[in-house]
Amino acid sequence: MSQPLNSSRDASNPPATHRVLITNKHGEKLVGLLHPTGLKRIVVLCHGFTASKSSGVIVDLADAIIKQGISVFRFDFSGNGESEGVFQYGNYRKEAEDLHSVVSYLYQEKYDVAAVVGHSKGGDVVVLYASLYDDVRMVVNLSGRFYLEKGIEERLGKEFLDRINKEGYIDVTNKSGNVLYRVTKESLMERLNTDMRATSLSISKECSFFTVHGSADEIIPVEDAYEFAKHIPTHKLCVVEGADHCYTRHRKELSDAVVGFITSNKARDTTLEDQ
Repeated sequence: MSQPLNSSRDASNPPATHRVLITNKHGEKLVGLLHPTGLKRIVVLCHGFTASKSSGVIVDLADAIIKQGISVFRFDFSGNGESEGVFQYGNYRKEAEDLHSVVSYLYQEKYDVAAVVGHSKGGDVVVLYASLYDDVRMVVNLSGRFYLEKGIEERLGKEFLDRINKEGYIDVTNKSGNVLYRVTKESLMERLNTDMRATSLSISKECSFFTVHGSADEIIPVEDAYEFAKHIPTHKLCVVEGADHCYTRHRKELSDAVVGFITSNKARDTTLEDQ
């Protein structure tokens, strides 16, 4: 279920942008921005951990794809940004379900979903999505993490398992002591029990898969990208030399790689009127 709103005309969005509400399977409203170009072909962009549809990587990618005449939809996962719901630390499967609600809505609106693209945690979500659903022919993983058991201690501290088993949760705070978010035992276990190797191996050979990763990624090592390449049947890998996790100084290289992969698909573009 969705509720298109009036066109947004603020400075942060191009004139043609439409704000859209989509209800997920839990009854929560997901807030998204639709950038129509007049063609059916559309790409869905998924943000990373504690980010949103307005993060720099997502906005710059949207601009680059739109310039190719391809429509774009970017949205906030439940519990993030403007969307309803409670933020969760793990939540990979629920976010894959959110993405499915978005893709289903776009198909209902007669769009041709050419690709789903996810950055960081969003990259893991699109990998999981490709293993669960068979309704999108191209998947792009930007700097996703293969070994989900790693990277936890940096956020939660040493002996995090002992702490969460004792208290049932861990509050992550900033330097001022303000709570940023709460990690429950359930959400932590969901992350630890999400096997990206098994997930990758279960992706259909009919799915064209592309991973982009920065060689200087300070959050998720580039070695994770090589693991995705090793286990996903139809995989193409692009390592951007010198790029960090958010491609701070390499946005053009990132955009060129993603656009190049998406436009290499020779499917015929049709207008929304060609029904």
